[in-house]
Amino acid sequence: MKKRIVGLLGAGIVLVVAIASVRAVLVYPDRQLVIKNPQPPLALNAEQAAQRLADVIRFPTITQDEAPYLEPQPFIDFHHYLEAQYPAVTAFATRHVFNEYSLVYEFPGTNPELKPILLMGHMDVVSVDEDTLSDWTHPPFAGVISDGQIWGRGAIDNKASVMALMEAMEHLLQTGALPERSIFFSFGHDEEIGGKNGAAEIARYFASRELNFEFVLDEGGAITEGLMPGFEQPIAVIGVAEKGFVNVRLVVEQPGGHSSKPPASTGAGILARAIVNLEENQFPTTLKFTNMTFDAVGHYAGFGARFGMANQWLTGPMVESAILANESSASGIRTSTAATMLKGSSKSNILPTRASAVVNFRIMPGETAESVVARVRSIIDDPRVSIEPFMASNPSAVSSTDAYGYRLIEKNIRELDPNVLVAPYLVQGGTDSKHFYGLSDAVYRFLMVRVTPETVNTFHGIDERLGVEDYANGIRFFVMLLEQSSFPDKDQRGGEATAKAH
Repeated sequence: MKKRIVGLLGAGIVLVVAIASVRAVLVYPDRQLVIKNPQPPLALNAEQAAQRLADVIRFPTITQDEAPYLEPQPFIDFHHYLEAQYPAVTAFATRHVFNEYSLVYEFPGTNPELKPILLMGHMDVVSVDEDTLSDWTHPPFAGVISDGQIWGRGAIDNKASVMALMEAMEHLLQTGALPERSIFFSFGHDEEIGGKNGAAEIARYFASRELNFEFVLDEGGAITEGLMPGFEQPIAVIGVAEKGFVNVRLVVEQPGGHSSKPPASTGAGILARAIVNLEENQFPTTLKFTNMTFDAVGHYAGFGARFGMANQWLTGPMVESAILANESSASGIRTSTAATMLKGSSKSNILPTRASAVVNFRIMPGETAESVVARVRSIIDDPRVSIEPFMASNPSAVSSTDAYGYRLIEKNIRELDPNVLVAPYLVQGGTDSKHFYGLSDAVYRFLMVRVTPETVNTFHGIDERLGVEDYANGIRFFVMLLEQSSFPDKDQRGGEATAKAH
């Protein structure tokens, strides 16, 4: 009898493994677009375009939270440079200026029946820590081109978007073509500190004109290489949703005094326990967006990755543990908790009368700033700790992958490089696109640049850089996007796209 039970168990295990293995093979059909008769890429002078990007890197358009939040002259110089270098754009477009430094270029279309499109970038950059200057290969604001790379702060984040859009439109207008669809470029000046004086003001202006866009495209996605375990091919991730955020200030107030006569729990200690409680009680996880991404490209994953993802009824806890083991992927499956600022007394022998901390939460779609704060209050559950939310933006809706804008972005990526897979994903950081949610149901985030394990941490870090040819492909991408969406007489480069599966 015992042998029979063991035999049945063994057979059951074999059957389960067999079913799971079959699912690993069948669950993920090939969903990548096939481009028939692709046209040769646009010929352009990559070196000259790269030099113009290098030129604007030399404008230190830094924004910061502390007043004064910017230095005006670099932004003014940037504006003048755009006017001088792109004469066809300057002559054709109506330029709007918002709060002195943000720009909108409006290109009127010949067919008012077509909904306009909005393409975005931002001119400001984050500061550079002076202690790291010696670690840079080239000075961050020197605008050096070396070893096939454009070096400097803003090379990717995000002067590449601004300049590639201007290069693309200048190219099209110089041919004498006119857009059928109206096009708007939005270039904010304070994205790095929330966009409240730039993109937010622009969005209010668009709303006052009752504009509704066919699609909006901002930064936020890229071509990733070696960043997704289980895949050998590069994957272009298009942001279809964006996490929200809320900052919460925790405050503990006590009488204070000399440290030689401390109370049983000091303000600093009470505050520390509150932070530890938050870190030990993380938000619940969801694999919704991980599954969405993997569903698009899973056909090309290694068998082990397909086995795990296709059989979450069996492997779910292991898949979740593997994702949580990596801090980058962990934040993609739950609302993240990060204590970022602490303040106590001014001396080591003084008990603080006011101990405070700031905790930043990046909010998953499906939750809100209000629900996050409610959970924080429940976890801390200490009347001695004051909980004060400030600065918040709720997560975005999820834009469709079947909409015109997504399909157009996907098609052009695949045509420029058929080896690149395309997938939707959740943007974990914040972009200026959050201010435009009410103006379009189709908000996407992507820039045609490559990000590798070597460069992924350079955006706000040391040695930010962008390949010259990589930048040229970014220009080609925008030319194709503009042609196919808005310049019907110029749409000669796009091949025919065929979807394999839905």
